[in-house]
Amino acid sequence: MSQHPTDPYRTPQATPPARSLPRRDMRDATRAPFTPPDAALTNQPTQQAELAQRYELLARLGVPTVANEDFDDLAHDMAERAGFLYGFVNLFLEEQTFVGLHQPPADSGYVIVGRTMSRDHGWCPEVMARKKALPLHDVHASPRFSGNTVVDAVGIRSYFGAPLIHDSGTVLGTVCVIDPEKRPLAEARRLRDIVINAGSQVMDHITRAPVR
Repeated sequence: MSQHPTDPYRTPQATPPARSLPRRDMRDATRAPFTPPDAALTNQPTQQAELAQRYELLARLGVPTVANEDFDDLAHDMAERAGFLYGFVNLFLEEQTFVGLHQPPADSGYVIVGRTMSRDHGWCPEVMARKKALPLHDVHASPRFSGNTVVDAVGIRSYFGAPLIHDSGTVLGTVCVIDPEKRPLAEARRLRDIVINAGSQVMDHITRAPVR
């Protein structure tokens, strides 16, 4: 993997504080998707069972659930191939946890994000539910996906994500790229294929990890 000029995995960095992606207490109730309380209660046992299964599999495979240099490199490569500013390897734990992250430099003028986000924000929950790629060349082109807190928090116009599915059928999370610029519809298939291939690379890396 590539070498980094600084090593955030061993020593603290003197960088400006990151702006976390939206959490539940930052929700814009007029735009963000709303889950009725009854539905949330109904789904809670299933979600808890899936979370426990996810943790058990990650532990058995020896996969880190914190920031990881290898996953950062995979997120970087995916974002570079797509030509997007941000790339994520995202595990769905108690929160969406970006074990792999690529984003602009701290002094770039773009939003600098943190490593976690609430489980119900962004478009990755949709990828988890449908278990297939979600290509959004322009998030404002679809009323269903334009009303999203991330759009306002980071100013995102395009999103391409794909699920991380283990051979057992367990969905561990997603890979995705986001950018403040929309993309031509003609490029949607190519960009979708990039994130799907990146997801396959991440799963290859995960399954090659030493088993504890």
